[in-house]
Amino acid sequence: MKLIKKNAGIFTLLFFLGLITGTFTWEILERIITLAGSAIDLSVGPFGIDLDVISVYIKINPGSLLGAAAGVILFFRQ
Repeated sequence: MKLIKKNAGIFTLLFFLGLITGTFTWEILERIITLAGSAIDLSVGPFGIDLDVISVYIKINPGSLLGAAAGVILFFRQ
């Protein structure tokens, strides 16, 4: 599917859902590896915004990048 103004919302949704899913998946994987006895931390951040009323932060890690890439691939394969 081509990225045009009409479907930019779907692209953005898939990108951010992939980003968040990849972040959570990588975090779970890190915790399982830590419980197994090894330590691995490839995260950067947290990055985010704080508006005094609401704050949103995300840690960027390899899972985030893989998830975002998966969202983009899903979009273009439709």
